[in-house]
Amino acid sequence: MSKGKKTVTRKCAGCGEIYPKDELIRIVREPSGEISLDSTGKTAGRGAYLCSKQECLEKAVKRKGLERSLKAPIGQDIYERLREILGKYAE
Repeated sequence: MSKGKKTVTRKCAGCGEIYPKDELIRIVREPSGEISLDSTGKTAGRGAYLCSKQECLEKAVKRKGLERSLKAPIGQDIYERLREILGKYAE
């Protein structure tokens, strides 16, 4: 009997809902300390996840959910890039 492939899930730093990992946007703090968006999901470092809803990003900014998950301050440039990406999802 085959058990099938296990679905990997992660929690959104904005709304707190649990989603399959491949449906979320990953933000990573690399070992060098640089924070960037990870489109591959395989970049080494501490990761935080965000779903594709604009309101979740705003909740994460207000509650500092991404900063808490990454254990590092996040610059406005990262938030602006996330807003651009989420704007494309909404179209």
